Amino acid sequence: MDGIHDLGGMQGFGPIPVKSGDKGFTELQDWEKRMWGLARSGIAQGVTIDWFRHGLERMVPSDYLSFGYFNKWCANYFMLMVDHGSISMDDVKRGHLLEPWPAAEAKTGADIVALNAKGDISFLVEGAAAPAYSVGDRVRTLRTPPKAAHTRLPRYARDVEGQIIAYHGAHAQPELGAQGLKGGEALYTVVFSARALWGEEADPRDDVTLDLWESYLVPA
Repeated sequence: MDGIHDLGGMQGFGPIPVKSGDKGFTELQDWEKRMWGLARSGIAQGVTIDWFRHGLERMVPSDYLSFGYFNKWCANYFMLMVDHGSISMDDVKRGHLLEPWPAAEAKTGADIVALNAKGDISFLVEGAAAPAYSVGDRVRTLRTPPKAAHTRLPRYARDVEGQIIAYHGAHAQPELGAQGLKGGEALYTVVFSARALWGEEADPRDDVTLDLWESYLVPA
């Protein structure tokens, strides 16, 4: 999906303000911590990571550029739960549910910390088709993504030649995941020269690596 979220390579937004680093969790406001905890508790059951990403992509551009990080999460979870049928727009307008909603198991702050510390989430998919490419193959990215709804192929890296430097097995396919569906596809790391992406003004010593699904690639 070509939206305001795909800022890579776009011009006119000015320099990125780099400060001392990311804000620590203890520096977040209480409602931001609560939003993180609610998300980790599974309040939108059945929603895949790509469905979540696609929801953010569909935000009104002015909201996407002006909302803070967890503001976006909060708005997105409202949309996801309505889209999934977990709640209705009447519930949103009312500000509470008329009936108890056992959609997520109650968890403490310690439960969420322990869950996040496990770090064992995997998107590998068993039984997918054998890979069409091997490490070392030259490939070219598509000019147009395979589906208009959602893609992990950024605009700046379309119709560009690169080389496969790693194969990661079959991973959950993002276009399907954005629809709440399951399916796997070969995932590769592809390296591109900076000049192939941005022209002769780019430093010839630089390159960019992207993890790309097989359906984004054709033989060079």
